[in-house]
Amino acid sequence: MRLTPVGASKEGRSAIPTKTLQIPTPDGSADAFAAFPDDGERHPGVLVYSDAFGLRPVLKEMARELAGHGYYVLVPNLYHRHGPAPVVELPDHIDDEARPAVIARLMPLLEAHTAERAERDADAWLTFLTAQPEVGAGPVAVTGYCIGTLFALRTAAAHPDRVAAVAGFHPGHVVTDTPDSPHRLVPGLTAEVHLGLADDLPPEAVRELDKSLEAAGARHTAEVYPGTVHGFTMADTDAFDPDGLRRHWDRLLPLLDRAVRGRWATRGARPPGPGRT
Repeated sequence: MRLTPVGASKEGRSAIPTKTLQIPTPDGSADAFAAFPDDGERHPGVLVYSDAFGLRPVLKEMARELAGHGYYVLVPNLYHRHGPAPVVELPDHIDDEARPAVIARLMPLLEAHTAERAERDADAWLTFLTAQPEVGAGPVAVTGYCIGTLFALRTAAAHPDRVAAVAGFHPGHVVTDTPDSPHRLVPGLTAEVHLGLADDLPPEAVRELDKSLEAAGARHTAEVYPGTVHGFTMADTDAFDPDGLRRHWDRLLPLLDRAVRGRWATRGARPPGPGRT
């Protein structure tokens, strides 16, 4: 499976170097995937949190695409405590018929991924990412998909000095009564925020989320992508929407260029060349 390229040719994207890595964490070694430009220069880092289905080919392809725009992209295995990715067997295409059974197998892993574990992981991911020789000094960005949006917001709120941009796409349950509801994490954010919301998210949740962002004074957008359903960026699911994915890139790339590359410029770092807009 290959996604439609946004800014790089198929040939250019196929030339993007990738690595399968082992990241030390307080709970053992975690496997991860990295993609980055092959130009001998240092680039801004982007930490990517997967959706509930975890690290798999579609996430690796999205990492390559983003790396083609001049970023070092790190995608860790959220479920590393249970084994290397994929921890559970996944079909090549997760259609609506297969989805309930896959989610049922993943639910115990998600429930075991407590806030405390996620916090320890976030420290490990950021420490590793910023130490890579291909990553320059300066702030990084964090993105998340589905449940990964929660982890992205947590990471940005816990590390305001290290994270300059945070983006989340098709998050579910963004406004709940739980202490770790995504909208309750907003007051701790200093990063610029973009949330790309599926069109099937309840309107009252959209209003409450936007209200929280406004009250926090965070520079942000919380935008409903018309006609989309939860999971619209993932080309290996029935929820995939090509227009929704393109809108995702249209919002994500300027955010990173503004909030992350812009910080590089003010710090006197040499900005990366490929894929600049």
